[in-house]
Amino acid sequence: MVWFRKGLILVHRYLGIVLSALVVMWFVTGIAMIYAGGMPQLTQSARLEHLPPLDLSQIRMSPAEAAEHGNMTRTPGRLVLTTIMGRPAYRFDTGPSSIVFADTGDLLENVGATDAMAIASRFMQLPEGALHHVGVLTEPDQWTIGQSDQMPLHKITVDDAAGTELYVSESLAEVSMRTTRGSRSLAWVSAIPHWFFLVELRRHDSVWRQSILWTAGLGTLLALLGIALAVTQFSPSSPFRFSRIGSYIPYAGLMRWHYITGVIFGVFTLTWAFSGVLSIEPFDWSTGGGSGAGVARVLTGGGLDVSHFPPIDRAAWDESLSGSALKQVEFLRIQGEPYYLVRGVDPKPLLVEANPLRVRREPFSTESLMSRIEQGNPGVPIVESEMIGDYDSYYYSQNRDTPLPVLRVKFDDPDATWMYVDPGMSRVVGRFTRRVRLERWISTGLHTLDFSFWYYNRPLWDIGVIVLCFGGAVSSGIGLFVGFKRLKRGAQRMIRS
Repeated sequence: MVWFRKGLILVHRYLGIVLSALVVMWFVTGIAMIYAGGMPQLTQSARLEHLPPLDLSQIRMSPAEAAEHGNMTRTPGRLVLTTIMGRPAYRFDTGPSSIVFADTGDLLENVGATDAMAIASRFMQLPEGALHHVGVLTEPDQWTIGQSDQMPLHKITVDDAAGTELYVSESLAEVSMRTTRGSRSLAWVSAIPHWFFLVELRRHDSVWRQSILWTAGLGTLLALLGIALAVTQFSPSSPFRFSRIGSYIPYAGLMRWHYITGVIFGVFTLTWAFSGVLSIEPFDWSTGGGSGAGVARVLTGGGLDVSHFPPIDRAAWDESLSGSALKQVEFLRIQGEPYYLVRGVDPKPLLVEANPLRVRREPFSTESLMSRIEQGNPGVPIVESEMIGDYDSYYYSQNRDTPLPVLRVKFDDPDATWMYVDPGMSRVVGRFTRRVRLERWISTGLHTLDFSFWYYNRPLWDIGVIVLCFGGAVSSGIGLFVGFKRLKRGAQRMIRS
């Protein structure tokens, strides 16, 4: 038994020397991510803020006429009416995006450096002389990871106090990313080291995944060995007295503090490292399965058909929106009928019926939703359906910005699928199998501690997470220091001998 204990000590010691600096970095950057968030991004609200109001008086083409003029399909995957290069334009998403100007029906052929500079200038509301075209990206850089479908991107720097850099997408003809000196700096001390989010690594997804699996996996082993040693090294006398518990710890100095902090924060370190392994879904263990994949299409009533939308009538739109200026219109099909999703009028998008034109304020009825859900998932019994007015353990949002109320439907299928449907838009907003719900607890839950009883009670959640991360960093940092001191002493003995 003595040799086994010594073996645990040696493995824990040298594995700690190798990994402790990385573990300390993970804990420290985890604290930073509470406030810095993830990578820089251009949010929908920020993009809308920089868009000019849509001038409906310039629109000469209906969606169907624009599709005909631009040689586009009448059934695009998505269609948006917005302002591009100072003109109203339809953006057809049919794989690669295609843009047809709504005033003339002309197809936008390409976006060169001159056009990109003009787009960036309008976005920043600055003269082009204050902007500089850096070049054209054909593959992502550090700040455009995940935007390969929007390539090529024109990179443009701005002469402003924030050190702004913009990326203009040729396919979208708009600014698709904005970073500042501050957001880039925050990313370098939070998300990038925490997620190993280096572009050179992310370009090789399998290598990136394996690097996280191995480092987080070894970190899990390190924490597990530490907990095991905390138990085996504890040597109480007989009879045990709580008042003398300090005398049962067989260490002094920094090793004593490493032991104590390890006992207090070891379980958290173990669950946190293990949930980090699960966060990238090794072996795709939580994906797939479940029923109800066809519900989303039944709720829409089929694919989008632009011929169902009438020409834009400015007077009718002004009357329906009470003269409010809008910035973007998305064309939708909901329960078989044409609708517009209007952005820029209210903080939340407005749903507008196309025939006749009017703002829809009331949600779709539970009866119509349930009828379509049953149609989209035939032969699968429904165990329970309930309209819930607050978030539960699986459908939730820290910023509380996802739709409420929602219709929660539980199916009696082999994967015990739960589905959440937004009655305001008649669309699926969440679908969770038994494995996904399990993953929520042992991966997301254990890693971010986003449990409802304190997740919405900030700053209590912040304080709790910071204390745990700080404790884990201190325990790992002490272990790293002690380990290197031992290595140094060993090296000095070898040199003297």
